Amino acid sequence: VGLFSPQLIFEKEGVYLHTNAKRSNQDTSIPGFIRIVERVRKSDGDGGEEDTNFDPGYEPDWAVISTVKKEREHVPVKSSGAWAFSLPLSELYSLRRSRFSLGRNFLVLTSRGGHPLPPLHFHRGGTRELLRALQRYIILDPSPLDGRLFLAYPQDSGTLPQSFDRLQFLDDGGNDLVSRFIHDPYATTFGGFSKVTNFFRAALRPPESPIHTRTPQDPSLPPQPDEEPGFELITCGVELGPKPDVTRGQPLDKWEEFLDSEGRVTCKEKIKELVFRGGITHSLRKEIWKFLLGFYPWNSTAKEREDILRVKTDEYFRMKVQWKSVSEEQEMRNSLLRGYRSLIERDVNRTDRHNTFFSGNDNPGLTLLHDVLMTYCMYNFDLGYVQGMSDLLSPILFVTQNEVESFWCLTGFMELVHQNFEESQEAMKQQLLQLSILLKALDPELCDFLDSQDSGSLCFCFRWLLIWFKREFSFEDILTLWEVLWTRLPCENFHLLIACSILESQREELIGSNHDFNTILKHINELTMKLDLQSVLRGAEAIYLQLFLCKVRHRATSYLMIRHTASKISLPVMVKQVLGLYVPPSSEEESPDSQASETQRLLSQSQEGAAASNSACGPSCS
Repeated sequence: VGLFSPQLIFEKEGVYLHTNAKRSNQDTSIPGFIRIVERVRKSDGDGGEEDTNFDPGYEPDWAVISTVKKEREHVPVKSSGAWAFSLPLSELYSLRRSRFSLGRNFLVLTSRGGHPLPPLHFHRGGTRELLRALQRYIILDPSPLDGRLFLAYPQDSGTLPQSFDRLQFLDDGGNDLVSRFIHDPYATTFGGFSKVTNFFRAALRPPESPIHTRTPQDPSLPPQPDEEPGFELITCGVELGPKPDVTRGQPLDKWEEFLDSEGRVTCKEKIKELVFRGGITHSLRKEIWKFLLGFYPWNSTAKEREDILRVKTDEYFRMKVQWKSVSEEQEMRNSLLRGYRSLIERDVNRTDRHNTFFSGNDNPGLTLLHDVLMTYCMYNFDLGYVQGMSDLLSPILFVTQNEVESFWCLTGFMELVHQNFEESQEAMKQQLLQLSILLKALDPELCDFLDSQDSGSLCFCFRWLLIWFKREFSFEDILTLWEVLWTRLPCENFHLLIACSILESQREELIGSNHDFNTILKHINELTMKLDLQSVLRGAEAIYLQLFLCKVRHRATSYLMIRHTASKISLPVMVKQVLGLYVPPSSEEESPDSQASETQRLLSQSQEGAAASNSACGPSCS
């Protein structure tokens, strides 16, 4: 008789079994654990039955014990208790990622007999560790017809193994992290953005894309120049080199000298570079912000701007009358408008009340804040009002001190960030993914640490990206940060480099203090009002120049026709795309890099020092 000695390979507690997951009105979550146990035969023999009653040492509500046997036998799923299951991995047919109530992800295992186990919900994360343990014994291959279905094959099937990082199967309980945010004492990191975070529960999984079946071991297929690498290894030996030294300049304090006799701006690029380098003196913000946010065209004359203001004033008040003329009886039959008004009134009463412009009761600043947001609902009724938009308006209203001008500046700002507030949250998913791509290239050690603590999704950066760090810096610092970002220099995703700069500034504290998920979230949340803006801006620009110089080195090498050597120091394509540096191979040599000269000017300015940034040695205009 063959005897089996159980050897524990993997164990994870905090896994919830859902007996009726599609009925969200019933509490059907049963906590338990999942284990992988390898049965090692003690003695030779042809017979013998496997003992599936592995003793866990305590009595959970349920357990799934996946067994591994050296010899494959067709064994059905066995129930060893009220909610206990045993399934040999040789009989595992597929794993499916499903989403039921509340946007939570569930893992569904199906046997080769077609019998699915009840869905499993990893409340504490751990899916990646489970998959890595499974990878020792089976291969998971994505179904070509269903991106959520992965088929299981034995290791001896001849199929090339694929890493789970390449498959992007699950983001280590990523969706569960947001659910934990909502129930965690530190969930205040998201403030009151309830409408946004309700839809963010499904946001931590990267957008689905076709999975290429061609493998690195398949040289028979020629590379396609327009093919997007679906899963690119970011930490691919890139040697970034040291960060350049960066200095900040003084705020822009001259305006008239940039206008011609008709009031037309003569050199908008130099203005943008000076604003990027040092911000704007507060007395000039009211005028220059209207250009940065698109209210006034850069090439407009003073007379044309007067006409624009007159037309835009009429248009604004026509929209304002629309909601002002709605009677209470009408509003009772318009739940959407009523909901917008309720949200706006609630948020207005708690937005920047420490600022004298909005402090106190019956403050006219609060009335303006309310009216502009209500009018925006008429301007963009599809989007309407989403919590967090009041944070975007208040600095603009504070600077312009004008209802009409603040409204049109808000519309310009929303053109940049409106996708952040859409219910699908696709833009927020994409930005978190892009932030992860950048951080993996910059600091793989920090990424590995965050990943090991269920924080690799970077979901604690959600609020940063949603409202452009509004809650992280002082009110005065936000005025400077936003005008820097509005220049769109040196790239449109500079706000992601700001986030990287903050994270890199905290890496020693995060890695050296043995933080876990909750304490990481707590630490990041407590950075509010403690960050030095100028230091963060210097770090972000240095990161960009560091990455750009790596790309330049690659391009210079490629012209010497030794592309194989160059590829070792090339930035990954996905990093280039995030930074706007990617040029398709077919046009790389014919088309000059659109941002090369711009970045070289920034690099030279950063090395000249703060005083030089406001001198005549700035960029010339034709």
